[in-house]
Amino acid sequence: MPENDSVKPPVAARKPVERRHHGDVFVDEYEWLRDKSDDEVLGYLRAENAYTEARTTHLESLREAIFKEISDRTLQTDLSVPARRGGYWYYSRTVEGKQYAIHCRVKADGDEPPATDGEIPGEEVMLDGNEVAGDSEFFSLGTVDVSPDGRLMAYSVDLKGDERFTLRIKDLATGELLPDELPEVHYGSAWSADGSTIFYTKVDDAWRPYQVWRHALGAADDVLVMEEPDERFWVGVDLTRNEQAIMIALGSKLTSEVWLLDANDPAGRPVVVAPRREGVEYDVEHAGDQLLITHNADAANFSLATASLDSPGAWTTLIQGDETSRLLGVDAFADHVILYRRRDALTELAIMRRTPDGFGAPETLEFGEPIYTVSPGRNDEWHDTRYRFGYTSLVTPGSTYDVDVATGERRLLKQQPVLGGVDLGAYTQYREWATTADGTSVPISLVARKDVAKDGNAPVVLYGYGSYESSMDPWFSIPRLSLLDRGVVFAIAHVRGGGELGRHWYDDGKMLTKRNTFTDFVTVAEHLVKDGWTRPERIVAHGGSAGGLLMGAAANLAPGAFGGIVAEVPFVDALTTILDPSLPLTVIEWEEWGNPLEDAAVYEYMKSYSPYENVTAQEYPRILAITSLNDTRVFFVEPAKWVAKLRATATGNVDVLLKTEMEAGHGGRSGRYDAWRELAFTLSWELDTLGLA
Repeated sequence: MPENDSVKPPVAARKPVERRHHGDVFVDEYEWLRDKSDDEVLGYLRAENAYTEARTTHLESLREAIFKEISDRTLQTDLSVPARRGGYWYYSRTVEGKQYAIHCRVKADGDEPPATDGEIPGEEVMLDGNEVAGDSEFFSLGTVDVSPDGRLMAYSVDLKGDERFTLRIKDLATGELLPDELPEVHYGSAWSADGSTIFYTKVDDAWRPYQVWRHALGAADDVLVMEEPDERFWVGVDLTRNEQAIMIALGSKLTSEVWLLDANDPAGRPVVVAPRREGVEYDVEHAGDQLLITHNADAANFSLATASLDSPGAWTTLIQGDETSRLLGVDAFADHVILYRRRDALTELAIMRRTPDGFGAPETLEFGEPIYTVSPGRNDEWHDTRYRFGYTSLVTPGSTYDVDVATGERRLLKQQPVLGGVDLGAYTQYREWATTADGTSVPISLVARKDVAKDGNAPVVLYGYGSYESSMDPWFSIPRLSLLDRGVVFAIAHVRGGGELGRHWYDDGKMLTKRNTFTDFVTVAEHLVKDGWTRPERIVAHGGSAGGLLMGAAANLAPGAFGGIVAEVPFVDALTTILDPSLPLTVIEWEEWGNPLEDAAVYEYMKSYSPYENVTAQEYPRILAITSLNDTRVFFVEPAKWVAKLRATATGNVDVLLKTEMEAGHGGRSGRYDAWRELAFTLSWELDTLGLA
């Protein structure tokens, strides 16, 4: 692993400040790095970038090779499977050499979607992301929303990465932009049924979407429809599939409330479905003549209920929740309902047909692979008789299917192309289980080339997340092939705090049980060694955001279990952030982590695992921390402080790198070619750490 060892790392100045809570005093020497308007801070970040580049110059040819592999294996001029809405098929296309997608539509001629293997006659370009982005270093869309009559398109743009969008309206008949321009809006939007009015949300100073606004086209002043004062709650707005109602959803981590507004009367008053009850979560699906309610009022894994339009708060159980499956949601149509569930650490879809008496029994769609992910696709048509869904696994590229609801017949519409002569039959996937000290079985998903020997020496990249009930379901990745083809085993640790095994799996990895997330991950790493896959020094751990917290905690807990760690936009200064309610997301997060401001036990517990505060004088594996200057979710200061403290505290050969994207947000670089180069950078570092560069 040749590298430039003559280059010395930057040394961050120590400027101690005291943090006092519940009788505890913590001296923070690097909090001064928080101010991104400070020239000293920016200078330090640039110095870190220069150091990282110097330390990785020997990987330049490998980075270029991996970038070329990703490029050569990706069909760069391609289009998504068209989805029907009204009189049009909608889709997006990419063009070789261009960074961003082009959003298009074509008039429908019959019930069959246009073929996706070439140009589509009659194509209408609604929005070219490349033209809108122009010369901007960053570009992101917050909404692309066509009015129900197909005349107008609302779209919102972020050119900084701070997730504040400007919303514009385009006349699709003339191609002209309307004078309406709405700044500082959040993700999403919803049209009224007649296309005269657009609804949108705004954020407060803590980046919380808290207001719903109504904009009548051409009006000088918008109207505030709803404001949520409780800082734990987010708001969102959407138009139901049957275009009967504007749905305003308010939710914290533990509690929900939904309001419905007649989509044909945009200036009317919203009506609450059921007033919020602390700890009760529910979602609403408008089923035309009734409402379908997914809720946890009587079952931790959620039940399905019906309610009349006149009495939406009176729920009648349709499917009682149980311990065997977690109900994730439902899609309602004129003649059927699709259930989206989770069972045995896998997702599933089931069809319920309408009958004269209500709904028939669920009929689950079956699949042949031992591990896979199936998920709802784009289904905009209320009267559709087919259901669109997506399917993938660690060895099966992303695939789009339609299933005929009446017959159950499936049709593969498209599978993600993999070019360059790749033999997908050369790879295989496995499901294993690791047993923790408390007897819990933790699922592991693995993929490798079939010729990789289980001889105790295989290089492994171990991925983990484990928060917010987010499940890391198996997925196919073209960039991952650059690891697999070099003999790497890719593994996903489905640790507690995620949702893979139902609500209890989440509950057992949050608040005052959060340490289970970290010990589960270490147990999985140890299992891979004991089961004969690898050695500790041949494991690189990888996680981002809350998964970055996992990386930092695991590094402190068991540094000898890993040869390297990649932490992307890592939440490694968790306690400092959760103690400050003025920061984005903090108050919302108290229902995930606890409130250390008010609860001394929570403070003490979080302090026991927050990575930054638990860096000690021990040897750490190689660490690569990646962040973005404009990230509004996990501020760049967290990994910056962490890296500075690791350098100042760790013993032995301290090999820690910090890479800061100076023009990006939480998701990193926005253009696809830029994103591939960032992936190539990370993958080359992982291969180098595994001795494969």
